[in-house]
Amino acid sequence: MGIGRYHRAMIRSQRRLLLFLAVIPALAIVTAWVYMAGMSHFEGESRNFWQAIAWSAETLTTTGYGADSAWSSPWMILFVVIVQFLGVFLVFLVFPVYLIPFLEERFQARLPRSERKMDGHVVVFGYGAAVATLLPQLEAAGLKTLVIERREEEARRLLDREQRVLYGRLEDGVLEEASLLAATALIANSQDAENAAVILAARQMGFEGSILALVEDPWHRRPMSLAGADAVFTPRHMLGAALAARASARVSPRLVGVQQLGEILEVREIRVAPSSDLANSTLAESGVGALTGATVIAQWVGGSLEAELTATMRLHPNGILVAAGSSESLEKLEELARGHAEPRRRGPFVVGGFGEVGRKVVELLRDAGEEVLVIDREPREGVDQIGDVLDPQLLERLEIGDSQAVILALDNDSSTLLATVILKGGAPSVPVIARVNEAENVERIRRAGAEFALSMSQVSGQILAHRLLGEEAVAVHPQLKVSRMPAPGLAGKGAVDLNIRQRTGCSVVAVERGDQTLVELSGDFVFEKDDVLFVSGPAKAVGQFAEAVKQFAAASGG
Repeated sequence: MGIGRYHRAMIRSQRRLLLFLAVIPALAIVTAWVYMAGMSHFEGESRNFWQAIAWSAETLTTTGYGADSAWSSPWMILFVVIVQFLGVFLVFLVFPVYLIPFLEERFQARLPRSERKMDGHVVVFGYGAAVATLLPQLEAAGLKTLVIERREEEARRLLDREQRVLYGRLEDGVLEEASLLAATALIANSQDAENAAVILAARQMGFEGSILALVEDPWHRRPMSLAGADAVFTPRHMLGAALAARASARVSPRLVGVQQLGEILEVREIRVAPSSDLANSTLAESGVGALTGATVIAQWVGGSLEAELTATMRLHPNGILVAAGSSESLEKLEELARGHAEPRRRGPFVVGGFGEVGRKVVELLRDAGEEVLVIDREPREGVDQIGDVLDPQLLERLEIGDSQAVILALDNDSSTLLATVILKGGAPSVPVIARVNEAENVERIRRAGAEFALSMSQVSGQILAHRLLGEEAVAVHPQLKVSRMPAPGLAGKGAVDLNIRQRTGCSVVAVERGDQTLVELSGDFVFEKDDVLFVSGPAKAVGQFAEAVKQFAAASGG
């Protein structure tokens, strides 16, 4: 295995220090010889080598003088002053430039370079936003993860977060050090060219597990497959599809892969209008289930997600309900939540930003027959208005208030946050749908007024989790999950009698029975042995629900 960057840095640091230690004696000897000659020629006094070297050491180290401390010749005084300043310079140079870096590199915690004992894990080559939410999902499911990272600073950040990380590069044999042959899957999440090299190297070394690749350029999907990838995803396109689906009902959620469970069940976010009968009512008073057949599983209020529902939870005006059900039941709930407000059917969809994500949003909306107005700073084909979406005057001139929705596809979260504030200040009734780069900024942008905010990490993380865990799930938020699971232990038991929500914090939103998916569970509904349940609730509560099912089975002797 070649010498890694860390080892090369250590060698460079040692060489610098050794060079400095060699220069100091040489400088002391040279100045000692000059001092001997100067004392003899200008002062008329002779000094032997050891007397001169003592003077040189005292001067260069700035420790002061013993025998020699006064000179009469201007040339000697000038020479002594120069050597004194040289000594001060060396003192200030040695610590920050040589000694401190050497000690830091020597005693800094060494990054792991080998994980030879791991088995059954998932190797992620390259950390980034696309896998940020995936890693905790896999760990929560009991699947170990190992990130290979060639950027030292990023590797140290991951190590500080207690994420298993391996520091190294492909050419250093890092795949062997990651115990790849014992892993279950490899996720290539680096630059496209390096991803192809990683995939080829993995297959050449005999890795037979699943390889999933995340690429920037959609044209690279086929080359990645030819290199040996089992599945290739374009996270930016998936995010664009998700945003388009959130904006227009004409864009099928099936394109997104994050809102559809099974053939019938969907998960959708629905805003409660202040004029709706749902506003300010409790969940029990609203009668949502009886009226629509949909199940409310969470509520967004002011950018915060209320995932632990109770019958007394109040539905807030302008709050966003997270609901599960069939397409028909969710449409009924949307109509109920809309209240007396007329649906917005006029004006175009405004897309701010025409990068990779923005282009995908525009493509899907136009393919669905929607009118679209594109704003971007750069003049390019497909841009309708050159300008900055952060310019309030431009937005006013374009009459943004008459648009159906504004989709922010900017590449900077700070700009997205500011644009949301500006839009809500000028046109508060227009829905804002925002692309977010970093998952931790989603709630901030929601809090600023965005109706929907979605990160690439949420979209790609769920797709990858589905491939790796073999489960159907919608990750609405780190606090909320909708999962598909069998529950034979509930056979013969009534849904109402089990009191599932109060006991576990979860809700059964649908039941898959044979070829049917039942989304309207009546009060006398009874579970059967082969039923498959769609369960929603906080991520931890979903695990508690599985344990409760086992307890039901044990209590009934099943």
